[in-house]
Amino acid sequence: MHVTTLRALEFDQIAAVVRSYAVTPLGAQRLAGLVPSTEPVRVAESLDLTGEALLLLQDHQSWPLRGGEAVAGALDGLALVGRPLEPLRLLALADFFDSVDRTAALVERAATRLPALAAVARRTSRFTTENARVRKAISQHGDVVDDASPALAGVRDKLRRQRQRLRGTLESYLRGRDTAKYLQEQVVTERNGRYVLVVRAEHRGAIPGLIHGASASGASLYLEPLSTVDVNNDIVALEEQEAEEVRRILLALTDGYRARTEDLQATLEAATELDVIQAKARCSMSFNGVRPALSHDGRLELRHARHPLLIPAVARRLPSFAESPSATEGKPEPGERVARTTEPVASDLLVVPPARALVITGPNTGGKTVALKTAGLLVLMAQAGLFVPAEAGSRLPVFRSVFADIGDEQSIAANLSTFSWHMTSIVSMDKALKLPALVLLDEVGNGTDPVEGGALGVAIIDHFRQRGAVVVATTHYETIKSYATSTAGVTCAAFGFVPETFAPTYRLIYGSPGGSLAFEIAARLGLPRPVLEAAHAWRSTNEARLSDQMAKLDRELQSLDHERRLTAQARLQAETAERQLRGREEALREREAQFTRKLEQRLNEQLREARTEVDKVVADLRQQAAALEKQQQKRIAAIPTGVTGDLRVSARTALEAIADRVRDGGAVAPAAPVMPPPPEAAGPLTEGDRVEVGVLRLQGVIRALAGKDADVDVNGKRMRVKMSELRKVGGATMAAAPTVNVRLALRGETAGTGTDLNVVGCTVDEAIDRTDKFLDEAAMQERRTIRVIHGHGTGRLRKALSGYLNTHPLVLRAAPAPNDLGGSAVTLVELRE
Repeated sequence: MHVTTLRALEFDQIAAVVRSYAVTPLGAQRLAGLVPSTEPVRVAESLDLTGEALLLLQDHQSWPLRGGEAVAGALDGLALVGRPLEPLRLLALADFFDSVDRTAALVERAATRLPALAAVARRTSRFTTENARVRKAISQHGDVVDDASPALAGVRDKLRRQRQRLRGTLESYLRGRDTAKYLQEQVVTERNGRYVLVVRAEHRGAIPGLIHGASASGASLYLEPLSTVDVNNDIVALEEQEAEEVRRILLALTDGYRARTEDLQATLEAATELDVIQAKARCSMSFNGVRPALSHDGRLELRHARHPLLIPAVARRLPSFAESPSATEGKPEPGERVARTTEPVASDLLVVPPARALVITGPNTGGKTVALKTAGLLVLMAQAGLFVPAEAGSRLPVFRSVFADIGDEQSIAANLSTFSWHMTSIVSMDKALKLPALVLLDEVGNGTDPVEGGALGVAIIDHFRQRGAVVVATTHYETIKSYATSTAGVTCAAFGFVPETFAPTYRLIYGSPGGSLAFEIAARLGLPRPVLEAAHAWRSTNEARLSDQMAKLDRELQSLDHERRLTAQARLQAETAERQLRGREEALREREAQFTRKLEQRLNEQLREARTEVDKVVADLRQQAAALEKQQQKRIAAIPTGVTGDLRVSARTALEAIADRVRDGGAVAPAAPVMPPPPEAAGPLTEGDRVEVGVLRLQGVIRALAGKDADVDVNGKRMRVKMSELRKVGGATMAAAPTVNVRLALRGETAGTGTDLNVVGCTVDEAIDRTDKFLDEAAMQERRTIRVIHGHGTGRLRKALSGYLNTHPLVLRAAPAPNDLGGSAVTLVELRE
């Protein structure tokens, strides 16, 4: 990149802002030489690192890396072999390396999310031992402590004792009646590193000793008494020993770092890179920058781009702002940059293939030059690893060369006019051009005759376009506007203005040739009306007609642009409404799902209650059946069919009532099967009547009456019963009802009871049918394990049952029972939860 281009696009200002975010002198020094890269791979890596640092800073606002100016001095001192570092610099070095360790640990914890940043952090080495030795030997105030070494502790102990002895001797002179009168002041002072008394000059010989000088007036002498000379000598010698031991300790601590040269260099390089990366990330955060995609087809798309130096958060960190009086007093000096308080207006800067050139037109003070600089500066920022102040979707090529012909650097000394300087600059661009290239031309062809300048400007733009460069140019010339609107591969855009006031809107309208509005803006700025009228008169008819047509076209395009913005706003509102409706739909769906879950939960509770009630019905039936069988064994041979029928009807009625309540969504109330009493016939009891016997509920036929008793035939058995215990249920019969021996068999107990089912002797179909019913009953009673007894036999029944059970939805697993539970003659079945 050319230095003149970087200066013209003010990249040095952006570099200064990035440098202000450095936290170490190493990072600040590296950023002082920040330049854009021209290698696509390097640019992509740099943007990756900035993006990862942004992610880390969003989660951890404080960056652990630290290093003051003392670190720079310490690092310079390490290069001087044999020279120890000062205590405070050693402490600064230890603090710096500790901060590097904390930074590396912070990055490592998020290594899966930040692979590129973690790779940099892993290049650091730890100096834990060296740092610990420094902190053990040096206090926080920068003093080498007594415990730094045994020798230092011994020397300082002797020093304390000798100084105490010296102090005692000197104080005896201050208190002595014979000596105090000779002293000018009652103090002990130091002269040339030795402790002395202040004696009056006229009493020079009153106290024997050595004179170390006199006061400025000559009235006082600094006297070292002879009695303290030896002690003073000892103190001086011990102080020299102390200084030598301290130097030895500091040199050992310094050499501890020097001994790890390779680790030291790698750590310093990684720490510098980490500081540079975080500075770029913080700068990018200050203007909410986005990462631009890197295009490979020359596409330059800067969506909603803003010039970074016009963003208040960036402008406040510029050195010119920080050092200016206006930063503190609010009084800007002439030519001084003042930070804006409002955000700049954003523009879309687009050069999309097959177009390779963009010509920007529009009124004076409309923002053309700022747009040109924005395009160039954002390209340089991206290639330096910075995010750009634009919207997501922006993309840029990686240019090998960027040129900017902006401003006026005419020189009287070099005999260069404005036009000459521009031509010289363009010639140098053409010679140094390397593709891919970006060429920025401000007011191309300016500085000479408008007709010739316009033709020259068209030729220059087309020349660079034909060579394959991306060209962005600004102009007022009608010739260049006509070229831009009629040439394939060239896009024209103009900055708009408010029709009523001709104030600039700073918004680009693509497809518009624009107008300079020189007369209108001059009027708005206060140019006298006679001058304006004269200017109108000097225009030719063709020029006036062309200007009017251009103004009409510009107004129509601005109207279309206004309609487009209204349409975009309406579309945004529609999308917002659609998102809200979609959100409401999702909320309704969620509420419906919650209602369904609650309903299912309620049904499950009702089913559990129903299952409990069914279990109670079955248990009651079993109790009644057991009571009937017990009565049968005592009195009769079999139970009448009517009794078993009544039990079945009662059980079915109770179960249907439970089912109805569950179906209707009502709560299941306790219910128990109760045998309904048989219908009672009218009239007195006579022979041949069908009756029911007392609490046994057994039906029979009266065969004979004997006073208060009656002989009753119950299923072929005679029994005598009191008349009061009989209840008539039917009239006289011609003959005794045929006896039918029926055994009550409850479901699930047909061939077994409890958890056992006996199908020995059944065919395969019969066994499977009984097993299916038994499984349903077991599941209803929430049993978890049952046994199916099938015997050994030929094994055909066992195989058929095993295949059936292993595919049954209620069965978790089925396998032969252990030997103590029946072995291969029994299949043990485990049911699902």
